[in-house]
Amino acid sequence: MKLTRLEAQRASLAKNEFLSRMSHDLRTPLNAILGFAQVLELCALNVDEAENVRHILNAGRHLLDLINEVLDIARIESGRLSLSLEPIAVSDVVGEAIKLVRPLVAQRNLSIAVGSMPDQETAVMADRQRLTQILLNLFSNAIKYNRPGGAVTITFAAQPEHRYRIMVTDNGHGIPSSKLKLLFQPFERLGADRSVEGTGLGLMLSRALAEAMHGQIGVQTEVDRGSTFWIELPESTGPLARQNMPHAWTSSAETPPVGRQGSVLYIEDNLSNVRLMQRILQQRAGIELEHASRGDEGLAKLASRKFDLVLLDLHLPDMSGEDVLRHLWEKPSTRQMPVLVLTADATPGLVRRLKAAGAAECLTKPLDIRRLLQVVDELLTRRTQNRANAS
Repeated sequence: MKLTRLEAQRASLAKNEFLSRMSHDLRTPLNAILGFAQVLELCALNVDEAENVRHILNAGRHLLDLINEVLDIARIESGRLSLSLEPIAVSDVVGEAIKLVRPLVAQRNLSIAVGSMPDQETAVMADRQRLTQILLNLFSNAIKYNRPGGAVTITFAAQPEHRYRIMVTDNGHGIPSSKLKLLFQPFERLGADRSVEGTGLGLMLSRALAEAMHGQIGVQTEVDRGSTFWIELPESTGPLARQNMPHAWTSSAETPPVGRQGSVLYIEDNLSNVRLMQRILQQRAGIELEHASRGDEGLAKLASRKFDLVLLDLHLPDMSGEDVLRHLWEKPSTRQMPVLVLTADATPGLVRRLKAAGAAECLTKPLDIRRLLQVVDELLTRRTQNRANAS
């Protein structure tokens, strides 16, 4: 019995290591592709060049979606999915998800309507990030597979046994009963036009996520009338958890405002990532960037010189980024040094562990340039204020 348990633990650790390595190895080249494409967006391009860059970004983000969904499904199947279930206000999460899809609604010349929005105290037990992910998938499907000039309607209903349902209705062509059994199968798009973006994994992943949160997903559809997809979750009466929603990809075509000055050390062994960071921080004329390719080299530079901010990769050739964080935390001279971790495998559990170890913030590769510059500005501003208060 003991041997069997040890074998199961080894297998679980091996699966976790495999998923972490796959996440890192798949996302890292995309960081360069999407990162340099965003840098190009900031340049003065002619019409054809701008269109070429948009194609690179669209294709890269589509590939990123596919990678994310495949890895999420693998985590669910291996039992490695990390969830943080808490009372979430329905109106908050639905309202924020609608904001994120409004550009797509306008692009398709559709309308979006919300039925009687539940009050602020109506809540469900869910993981905020994963519930948002499900809603964005249902909303975007209702938009992409709608009729020209159609509408998307979102309604709500309390269910028996303290359950709550969110329903998303479209005016599309509906789904024939013969194809309903294919709905939640991987890569199955029911013969949709290939010009419509999609991976064919969204509904399968959404159902798996809903079930992991003790909920369920279903559909009611009528040919030539449209479809209603719904997610149902346990209601909650506990204290509500409210926070900012996860950041969404945004266009970086507009140059962000000039940020704070400061010295930054980037500990990273991938030269493409280093070159990308140099290009990104050129948007901040007052920032001086220095590079270390190994953890011990970075620690030596931090021991000999004071920096205003450290950018830290987790996968280094000589030690892990977590070891670097530990060394910084152990020394009073570097304990207050703000560290921004940049990782291709920022699972919620890992982010919590890194922040507990002293990281000021964590961002996931591929990087969103606007978000990166915003966080760098915030951390440098906070560093300046802390120094002023100390003096």
